[in-house]
Amino acid sequence: MNYATLVSTIQAYVENDFPTTPGTGGLTSTQQINTFIQEAEQRIYNAAQLLNLRKSTVLTMTANNKALSTPADWLATFEFAVIDPTTGQQDYMLNKDVNFIREAFPIPTVTGKPTHYAMSDNAAFLLGPTPDLAYTAELHYFYYPTSIVTAGTTWLGDNFDSALLYGALLEAYTFMKGEADIIAGYQKRYEEAMTLLLMLSQGKNRQDMYRTPQARYPVR
Repeated sequence: MNYATLVSTIQAYVENDFPTTPGTGGLTSTQQINTFIQEAEQRIYNAAQLLNLRKSTVLTMTANNKALSTPADWLATFEFAVIDPTTGQQDYMLNKDVNFIREAFPIPTVTGKPTHYAMSDNAAFLLGPTPDLAYTAELHYFYYPTSIVTAGTTWLGDNFDSALLYGALLEAYTFMKGEADIIAGYQKRYEEAMTLLLMLSQGKNRQDMYRTPQARYPVR
């Protein structure tokens, strides 16, 4: 289901084109519906760890600097490996709290190949020990993919449009202050779609994973 079809389907289900009125705060029909869709996407993306929510990038550390900036679209780290400049071997760093890094590597001028990292804030990693070289590191991380509102088509719209549709319908009908029994029906259909999506993302896609612990959803 592409963006245009999703919009027309939402309007058809709730029998409302969401015209601009004083009660909408001056938002156009498009702005209102886009908000419903984007709220649904955010709800889904935070409930299911889909493979298309992960991406990788190569970062370059700075010698004698414990800080390393996160990518602009970074949400959470999946795995983080420092690359040996001679052999190319990837050694996965251990994630710890900032206080662990400060305690284990208390002297910033003592340098070496980083073995641990912590989140200093949402914009930077704190490395331990302080890098002695400009190492490269491969970061696999979670991010929000481009919304269907902007892209027109997305993996979610193409493969699990039921979750996206009923999530958006919940937002739209709640905005309309709709009848409780209809909202409950949309909620039930949304939960059924999410059960299938979780079975894929956190069940079937994790049957041969090495890393532990990882949340596993039962596959029926």
